[in-house]
Amino acid sequence: MDFGYSEKTRSLQARVTAFMEQNVYPAESIFAEEVRVHRAQGNPWQPTKVMEALKEKARSQGLWNLFLPASDKGAGLTNLEYAPLCEIMGRSDIGPEAFNCNAPDTGNMEVLERYGTAEHKKQWLEPLLAGKIRSAFAMTEPDVASSDATNIQARIERDGDSYVINGRKWWTTGAPDPRCKILIFMGKTNPAAENKHSQQSMILVPLDAPGVKLIRPLTVFGDDDAPHGHGEFLFENVRVPATNILLGEGRGFEIAQGRLGPGRIHHCMRLIGVAERALELMCRRVKKRVAFGRPVSEQGVTLERIANARILIDQARLLVLNAAWMMDTSGNKVARKEIAMIKVAAPTMALTVIDWAIQAHGAAGVSDDFPLASMYAKARTLRLADGPDEVHRNQIGSLELRRYD
Repeated sequence: MDFGYSEKTRSLQARVTAFMEQNVYPAESIFAEEVRVHRAQGNPWQPTKVMEALKEKARSQGLWNLFLPASDKGAGLTNLEYAPLCEIMGRSDIGPEAFNCNAPDTGNMEVLERYGTAEHKKQWLEPLLAGKIRSAFAMTEPDVASSDATNIQARIERDGDSYVINGRKWWTTGAPDPRCKILIFMGKTNPAAENKHSQQSMILVPLDAPGVKLIRPLTVFGDDDAPHGHGEFLFENVRVPATNILLGEGRGFEIAQGRLGPGRIHHCMRLIGVAERALELMCRRVKKRVAFGRPVSEQGVTLERIANARILIDQARLLVLNAAWMMDTSGNKVARKEIAMIKVAAPTMALTVIDWAIQAHGAAGVSDDFPLASMYAKARTLRLADGPDEVHRNQIGSLELRRYD
């Protein structure tokens, strides 16, 4: 295995880094202020001018859709080539969207690219790739333990040339955003199928279809994450064309595995960037503060935490690169253990590093004067999103035991 960056990747690293420094970081406070004003006016759920300007600028520089592999619609990068770029974008909460490389749109675009029909691509993929609309993924349900996706109870029932959809979903990320026009919905088409993994299907549901109702936006540690956010939705007799089904009935789990592998590794790539920025903030802070007669940077506990943070970040990065390399060379299915390993390791690492950075900032660390509190909240959700730690640990343990059969 070779984790050395290609000349193409190094060039893109320099360009993405420059764009972040010149455009994204200075825009963070402007973005926050726009959202604050929108909230004061009674509607935080609206696009910001600064984000649309960032997107236009990134697109004009060719820094666009870098995530999409093996496609003439993206940069054609492998997972290994994309990893360091995704890390750089992840250093800012608004970074990924500026490059049209934000979740859940990246996963949804990959689904449409791989499994969508020509009509699906024309109607939904093209505007997503252009950054004109956004999308959501409706899988998790409030009434069942969705960590076991076979528990999902929402129904997708054939009725002539249509499917009728009923169910309740939550943590549908991005759906409260007014730019969100389409979601991928997972539900049961055949609850009686003997194979539980053949009961589920995925179907495209426009957000403006009659019967789709936003019950409420959901908060994470009190933050609604507007204008993107997460929503709880009710689907009551929602009727969509039968052609909206993806791949065919009973293939929902097949699509989910194809979608969640890249989605999980992208989350982990971004978390490496989050942790790097937290460590940078920590180092800058402790060099400027004095406590008990000497700089905080000279305190033993501080030096130990900085050292351990560097070790943890580099360990996690190597695990991510290894998983990316495995996905590129052997496929997502073969790399499932490596993907599961990073999905456990990266959020845990990021939370530890961010927590140390918060501690180094004192009370300022939990305020909005620094991005650390927001970083912590978002990193904590990723121990649940795309499968909780417990599910991934069970899979890792089971795959390890198989070596001794």
